[in-house]
Amino acid sequence: MDSPESTEVWHVIYRGVDGRSIFADDQDRARFVHDLFEFNDTAPAEVHERSIRRAPRQNVGRATSYIRERERIVDLHGWKLMGNHVHLLLSERTENGLSLFLRKMSGYGRYFNERHERRGTLFERTKKVRIEQLAHFLYVLHYIHLNGLDDFPGAHNWRERDAGTIQDTNAALAHLLADKWSSIRDYCGEKNFPSVLTKRLFETYPGEYEAELRSFMRDRAPGNLSHGMLE
Repeated sequence: MDSPESTEVWHVIYRGVDGRSIFADDQDRARFVHDLFEFNDTAPAEVHERSIRRAPRQNVGRATSYIRERERIVDLHGWKLMGNHVHLLLSERTENGLSLFLRKMSGYGRYFNERHERRGTLFERTKKVRIEQLAHFLYVLHYIHLNGLDDFPGAHNWRERDAGTIQDTNAALAHLLADKWSSIRDYCGEKNFPSVLTKRLFETYPGEYEAELRSFMRDRAPGNLSHGMLE
C-alpha cells in the first residue's frame, strides 16, 4: 500500500442543492458512473457529450471511447453513490487534473436537468478534503464504503468510535456487496465497474482490502481520528 506522502489524495463530496436527491433511478446512477469514466480524459467534455447523444439509448453507459486514445486526468480510488450525495476518492494524474475533472462532471447536472425537465444548479459547492494524516488515509476508503450501512439494521451507529457498533460483520458486508453503486465489489473480488477504478493505492494483492475491511468492522475503533475530517 502506498501512503499520503507519495500520492496527494482528495476526498470529494458532491451534494444535491438544498439536500435534494441527485438520482431518480438506476438510469441516473448508471449515467453518473458512466460520466466518471468518460470525463476522466484530457479531451474536452463536449466531445464525449456529443458521442453519448449519438449513441443508441441502450448503449449509454458503455459507448463513446472509440473516438480517440484516452489520457486520464485523475485516478479514482474509491466511490459511493448515496441518495443526495456522492463520495469520490481522487488523485491527480495531470496538472490541475482534479479541477478539470470536477468541472467536466458538471455535465451530469446538464443531463439530469434535461431528462427530468428541471432548471437550476443540481449540486451545492463541491467539498474537497485533502488526506494528510496517515490515520485518515488508512480509514477513508472504509468510510466511503461503509456509508452503505446507513440503512442496515444493527449498524446505524457505525460512525461511532466504540467497538461493537457493527453487530454482525458478515451480514453487514453482505449488505454492502449487494449494492452495485459503490467501488466495494471491485475491491472484494467481484468485477462491477473496474474501468473507472484504480486500486493500486489501497490494495497490493487480491483479497487484502476485504480482509482489512472485515478487521476494521470488527474493531470499529479508529482511535485518534477526528469526526471533523469526514461527514
